[in-house]
Amino acid sequence: MEGKRQAKISRLVQRELSEIFRRQTAKTGGVLVSVSAVRVTSDLSIARVYLSIFPPAKAQEILENIKRQSKTVRYELAQAVKQVLRKCPDLQFYLDDSLDYIENIDRLLASDPIKGTADDWQEEEK
Repeated sequence: MEGKRQAKISRLVQRELSEIFRRQTAKTGGVLVSVSAVRVTSDLSIARVYLSIFPPAKAQEILENIKRQSKTVRYELAQAVKQVLRKCPDLQFYLDDSLDYIENIDRLLASDPIKGTADDWQEEEK
């Protein structure tokens, strides 16, 4: 269970990283990087950052680029939160695939193989 301090720092890190990525992606254009979740460890030393990247075709490439630039991103984050945090947590970046998961469920529900079976069953009752 996440404590109040962890939740507060998670929200702060998420907000500041979102702003950092917004500024960086405004320069490149055509790519949207959003921070969907941040989970901070109980000792506040590591922040696991889940990113949602659009377009999904470039997601893995962009994630690897962000991982290579993680020290620069951490420095920018430290500058933004230096009034609140004494030590900036280490950043670990992960690709958030929850939107792909939701899309897959929607596609499966749209195909609805059960509905076809239910229609056949109703016809047999008549």
